[in-house]
Amino acid sequence: MPIVRYPKENLEIEVPTGQTILQASRKCGAPEGFACGGVCACSTCHVYVTKGLELLSEMEDDENDILDKAFDVRSNSRLGCQAKIVKDGVVEVEITRESHEAWDNEH
Repeated sequence: MPIVRYPKENLEIEVPTGQTILQASRKCGAPEGFACGGVCACSTCHVYVTKGLELLSEMEDDENDILDKAFDVRSNSRLGCQAKIVKDGVVEVEITRESHEAWDNEH
């Protein structure tokens, strides 16, 4: 099974293939925002995938359009609600400042 790791938060979780990064975050208590409920309508679940980008689903147009509205977008940026883990391996995630702030506001 795939493993999602959050080095800065010292968290790690094993998840079934097909789960999203956001689902993994919620299961292990990682502070990733999800103001829209995870339906690709905001950018509060914006993360940087620092390892294992090739283990994720391809980015679709809707996700790319929403990322255009996010802050500090990088080549390894993904929306946690849209990035499905499709292969076994380790995916390392850095939660963006924007996402941390959204999570703080939600909790």
